[in-house]
Formats: sequence, C-alpha cells, structure tokens
Amino acid sequence: MLQAPSQKALIPFVSVENMMRLVHHIGVETLLEELAGVVEGDFRRWELFDKTPRVASHSREGVIELMPTSDGEIYSFKYVNGHPRNMSHGLQTVTAFGLLAEVSTGYPVLLTEMTLLTALRTAATSAMAARHLARKGARTMALIGNGAQAEFQALAMKAVLGIENVRLYDIDPAATEKTIRNLSDSGLSVTACRSSQVAIEGAEIITTCTADKQFATILTDNMIGAGVHINAIGGDCPGKTELHRDILLRADTFVEYPPQTRIEGEIQQMAPDYPVTELWQVVAGLAPGRRDDNQITLFDSVGFAIEDFSALRYVREKLRGTGFYQEIDIIADPDDPRDLFGMLQRAQG
Repeated sequence: MLQAPSQKALIPFVSVENMMRLVHHIGVETLLEELAGVVEGDFRRWELFDKTPRVASHSREGVIELMPTSDGEIYSFKYVNGHPRNMSHGLQTVTAFGLLAEVSTGYPVLLTEMTLLTALRTAATSAMAARHLARKGARTMALIGNGAQAEFQALAMKAVLGIENVRLYDIDPAATEKTIRNLSDSGLSVTACRSSQVAIEGAEIITTCTADKQFATILTDNMIGAGVHINAIGGDCPGKTELHRDILLRADTFVEYPPQTRIEGEIQQMAPDYPVTELWQVVAGLAPGRRDDNQITLFDSVGFAIEDFSALRYVREKLRGTGFYQEIDIIADPDDPRDLFGMLQRAQG
C-alpha cells in the first residue's frame, strides 16, 4: 500500500486525526525513543545528505519556511511557519506539513501533517543530543517556557535519558498549569517555580523554549553553573535569542548546520569565527561531546531538514499495516503520459 507509486497509484496522506491515532497506537514515549534513534542514525550518515539553510520568508509577524533535503534516494521537504502573535488570536504559533518523494521518479510517496510531528521530532532530537552532551545519570531538568513544546520535551528526556524531575517556569502561569495538568499521569515529578532562577536550581539539563520573536535574555551568565547542559530551542530565526552572550563564551556549543545556525541560533550574537562543533560529528564519533562533569555544553538547536526527513521516514514505515491514512489523488495519470490534455477532455461530462 505504501510502495513507490505507479501511474495509477494514490498517495498516502496522514491527517492530524490519523497522526494522533498513530501516536497513541505506538505510545508517545515509545515513539519519542524510537524517533530519537532514527534521527541519530541519519546524523551518522549526515555527509550523504543534500544540505541547505531553510528558505525563509520573514515578516514583522513571523516567518514562513521551506526545509528541503535528500539522501540521494528519498527527497523530503517541510513547510513550516513561526508566528508568535498567533496565540493572541487563538491560533498555533507553529504549523507544518511535509512530503516524501522518490528521487528516481520524482513522484511523492507520502504527504502528512507535521505540526504534531515537528513537536515530536524536535523533542526527540533534543533528547538525542542530550544523550551525547549531558552528564551521565542526569535526573532533573528545567523547562523555561511552557508552551506547546513543553510536554514533548519532558517526555522525550524521560524516555531517552531517564529524567525523573521537571521544574517549570513560564511568564504566563496558565501555561505552567497546563503543562502540570498534561504531565500529571506521566510518572514525572513536576514542580511549578516562581522564576527561571528558581526553576534551574538543581537542574542538570536546562531547556529554553520561549516563543517571542526578540533578542531576549531568558538565562544570564550568573545563573549557569558548572556541568550544566543547555538545550536552547526557542531562538530559531534572525533577531530571536534566549541566552546572554556571556553564557556562550563559557560553553562548548554544538549545532546542527552552521550556515543556518549562525543566522538563526543563539550564535547569531557572536563573531563569525565563534567556535562550534557540528553535532553529527559527535554522533559519528569524529568529535568529542562532553569531556568532563564540569563542562558546560550548549545545543543551539534551530531545527534542520534532516530531522524532518527522519521523522517522515519513520512515519512512513510505521504506517504499514495500520490504516491510519487516506489515499489522495494528487498525481495526474493519463493513459498516455504525453496526452495530459486528452485526460482533461475525457473528464468533461
């Protein structure tokens, strides 16, 4: 059912409803753990992929982006937006959809929602990075910013690293209350904190995931002690950061794709020669990650197309035998490939 399409084939489409069914069918934590493994596997073969910074259209309100890549056999792209003010209108800050295609024919083989899937792949990538960069045995994380991404981040760290305690802070108490409610049956010990300073006390992993499109200082240098791993995922476009630059002067910084991260990540604050390590090199054993328990590590994560490729590939495989998709007709299939107009004529009447 999900094989490469022939002329007459219909394309599998995963709606939001079916994506939710698939997630519950697999189990959220199982999915996050498996997806972290798939992302890690694709990072190991990073050099095989076409890589380009995402194609972005910026406005005062936000950004709309296309994120393409290919491993030479499969092509993928994601359409995604980021509009922080959407929440005030009852809309999602981030929405997305994605596509997989067969390189040899150019035919699509999967079309799917990616609003949920992006949250899952972002969390899985964060946890995969922390597996390589955080101190071994870390059990407590702080989540600064308790919006749509928060629960996914917490559950991924639990599934992949064994995190047991989550300390929360958001400038909007309702967001923290929402996160506590949603994690009430997760097995995590969840604590609401009155400030970001209080939230990071005792945390071995700090995740920042705020939404405002501005140069912000969510963490200051004096807040960060030795041995902490920082997972910065909110600063993901030009003019948007979360960390004071002095933190970066003390930290060893790991990134996905430097040409993109230097424009969009925390390191946009730094000089062009600010040293970074590409995370794929750590995963592949070509560069060191955490060297000792006192090192401050920073994963300056802006999201990259290869992670979406991994997520789409994972979903395509997991769909087999489930029925959690519809087949849609988006490829014209004239009996004679040269006679597209004849196909149109025959549809009249």
